[in-house]
Amino acid sequence: MADATIRDVARRAQVSVASVSRVLNRLENVSEETRNRVTDAVRELGYVPHAGARSLSLAKTNAIGVVLPDFHGEFFSEIVRGMDREASRHGYMLLLSNVHAGSEQSANAMRAMRGRVDGLVILAPHLTEEELADAVPARTPAVLINTRGVAGGHPGVRLDNAAGVEAVADHLVSLGRKRIIHIAGAAGNIDAIERADAFKAALEKRGVAVEIVQGDFTEESGEAAIDALLKSGRKFDAVFAGNDMMASGALQALNRAGVRVPDEVAVVGFDDIPLARHIGLTTVQVHIAELGERALDRLLAILAGEEDSGGQELHKPELVIRSTTDPKARSR
Repeated sequence: MADATIRDVARRAQVSVASVSRVLNRLENVSEETRNRVTDAVRELGYVPHAGARSLSLAKTNAIGVVLPDFHGEFFSEIVRGMDREASRHGYMLLLSNVHAGSEQSANAMRAMRGRVDGLVILAPHLTEEELADAVPARTPAVLINTRGVAGGHPGVRLDNAAGVEAVADHLVSLGRKRIIHIAGAAGNIDAIERADAFKAALEKRGVAVEIVQGDFTEESGEAAIDALLKSGRKFDAVFAGNDMMASGALQALNRAGVRVPDEVAVVGFDDIPLARHIGLTTVQVHIAELGERALDRLLAILAGEEDSGGQELHKPELVIRSTTDPKARSR
C-alpha cells in the first residue's frame, strides 16, 4: 500500500496503534503473537515508520552531532568517514558543524545541537579545557577527540603526539641530519603545541638543535615557510612538518628550487593522509578513520547505558618510512 500509515498497520494486524508503536520501538512489553502480527502487517503494507514521530516517542533523535574546527583537508574527511561508517552500522546519522573562531562561536555551535542529537563527538583542539567544559551543553553525552585535558569529565580519545615525534627524532638523527627545521601547526592548537614541544625536547636530548617556524596546517603555509628559509640563505638538511599538508607544501617549494629530496633535505610529515602514500612521504601514521570510529563507539556505549571511565584513551601512532627520507623505501 502506498504511503501506509501506522493506523493501517494497526487495522491489518488487528491491534491498537499503541501496540504497533511498542513493536516498532522494540519495547519488551509486547506478546510474541502481537509482535509477529505487527511485523507481518508492516511487511505486507510496505510501511516505513516516520523518523520524526518515532524519535519523539523515544525522546531520541538517532543522530550524533559532530563538531569540527574545519571541514577542509583530508584529516577531517578521514575522521568523519570513520565516524559515519560506525554510525550507519548502528542506525545513526551524523549532523556536522564546523567552528573556525573562538570559544563563544564554538559554544553556540554546540548549543545549536541541543535537542537535535542524542550525543556529541567534539574535536576542538583550539579551545582551552575551561572553554570546552563551558561550551558542551549540560546533560548531553559527549566524547572528545584530541582536546585539552578531560573538560568536565567527558571521556576522550587522543593521539600520543610525543610518541610519534620521538620516532621522527630518532629517524632523522639516525640519518645524520643535524640542521633540522620544524614547521609548526596553527598557533593555539593543542596538537601543534604538543608536537613542537615534544620535537624540540626530543632533539635536545640527542644533542641536535631545531629551528621552529610557524605554519597553520595548510599546504600553502608549508610552502611559504620553505620559500622564506631558502630566500634567507638558511642551511638545513631536514624538515619535519606538523602535518602532511604542510609537508606537501614544503616538498613543492624544495622541488621548485631544485633541492634534491632526500639527498639534500629529508622531509617528514604527520597523520598519513591518503595523499602521503601517493607522494612517497615519510610520516607518522595515525589511523585517522579508526580514531573517529573509536570515539563514536564510546559515545554509543554511553547512549546504550554502559558506564564509561571518563578517561582519555591514548592511541600511539607509528612512523612509516618512505622515499622522502629513504630513496630505497617503497610507498606503502
